[in-house]
Amino acid sequence: MNEVTTIQDTQAQRLRDAIRALVRRFSLAERADMSCCGMTVAQAATLEALNGGGLRLSDLGKLLGIAPSTLTRNLARLEERGLIRKEPDPIDGRAQRVALTDNGFNAAREIRGQEEAFARSVLDRLPQASATDALTTLENLLAAVRCASEACCPGAYDHLFNETRIRATGGHHE
Repeated sequence: MNEVTTIQDTQAQRLRDAIRALVRRFSLAERADMSCCGMTVAQAATLEALNGGGLRLSDLGKLLGIAPSTLTRNLARLEERGLIRKEPDPIDGRAQRVALTDNGFNAAREIRGQEEAFARSVLDRLPQASATDALTTLENLLAAVRCASEACCPGAYDHLFNETRIRATGGHHE
C-alpha cells in the first residue's frame, strides 16, 4: 500500500466517523425537540413535508422515503391530534391527499423554530469565518454525497436535498 492510499483511507475513516458523530448528535437533538412537541422525528418530518401544501399519499411517502405502512401509522397519529386532514384527490377520486390543518401549520412552525434555534446555538459557538467556511464545506459535501449516491441509487436521496441550498458543482438536479 502506498502513502497516498493510506492518507485517503485515513481521511475516509475520519469523514465517516465525523458524519456518524454529527448524525447521532443532531438525531439526539431532534428527538429531544420532538419529544417536547409530543411527536416522533418521522411525524415532524411529515409536517415539514406538508408545509408547502397538500400531497397525494404516494407522493408524500416517496418524498419522505418511508414505507406505506410507516406512513399510514404516522398519519393516523397526526390525524388523531388534529394536525393533518385527508381529502379526496381532485384529479383522481380513488386517491387521497393529505394536508396540514391550521394546528398542523402551527406545529410545523414550532418545530422549525426549535430546529433553527439549535442550529443557531451551534453556529454561535464558532467564529464567524469558521461558521461560513463550515457551511460552504457542508454544502459541498452534501453535493458530493448526492453525486456519489447517484451511481448506485439514482434519485433515491433527492428528497433530502434542498436545491436552493446546494450550490456546489454537481449538486444541482438535472
